[in-house]
Amino acid sequence: MTASALRVLVWNENIHETTGDERAIANYPDGIHTVIADGLRSHLGPDAEVSTATLQQPEHGLTQQVIDHTDVLLWWGHVGHDKVEDEVVERVHQAVLGGMGILVLHSGHYSKIFKRLMGTSCSLKWRSDGERELVWTIAPRHPIAEGVPHPIHIPKQEMYGEYFDIPEPEETVFLSTFEAGEVFRSGVTYTRGFGRVFYFSPGDQDFPVYHHSDVQRVLANGVRWAAPGGARRTLTADYHAPGWYQS
Repeated sequence: MTASALRVLVWNENIHETTGDERAIANYPDGIHTVIADGLRSHLGPDAEVSTATLQQPEHGLTQQVIDHTDVLLWWGHVGHDKVEDEVVERVHQAVLGGMGILVLHSGHYSKIFKRLMGTSCSLKWRSDGERELVWTIAPRHPIAEGVPHPIHIPKQEMYGEYFDIPEPEETVFLSTFEAGEVFRSGVTYTRGFGRVFYFSPGDQDFPVYHHSDVQRVLANGVRWAAPGGARRTLTADYHAPGWYQS
């Protein structure tokens, strides 16, 4: 690990894996966060110090001290969005405005923090039939797409489809297609205050998507891209930067 290693935190609500969901436990016996973190360590190597936190910890593992020492946060949630304390959401929101990067994953589109950052409902179409997903790179010069095959082939995945109620992305890096013909903006980027936001949809508790090396590469690229370029700033929640949306 280098002295300037990125400090990366993988957050997972960790409900499916701890409440008897057999499919989730089979895919992620030690939790989705563990698989994601191991993939990041593999792809980022000594350039990153990767840790994990879960909903069940005090303050959801997202104390002010933890947030102050996080460069990039990855967020996975599904059935526990309403269990996340508003005070913690505000803490994360302020950190993003001040320069912390955040990657919001899969059903985290309905998380309090993502809806707060987007200012929209973040609703979408979905169907969980285990369909093939092809993730097409449509911004090949974007750093998040570096070394990513075109397309990524995911044999079984939950279908997410349009319309996806998000603000117009600053860049759409990936577009997914599914067997029944649906399309979805599966990898999009934003800036909020001084922080970078990357939403990436592939990855569901019912399917082993986070074991996929190409998905892991996207997440590692996303971490590098979202990393702050300088010291953390302090901004109020009503700060309006270009392209800012607030409900």
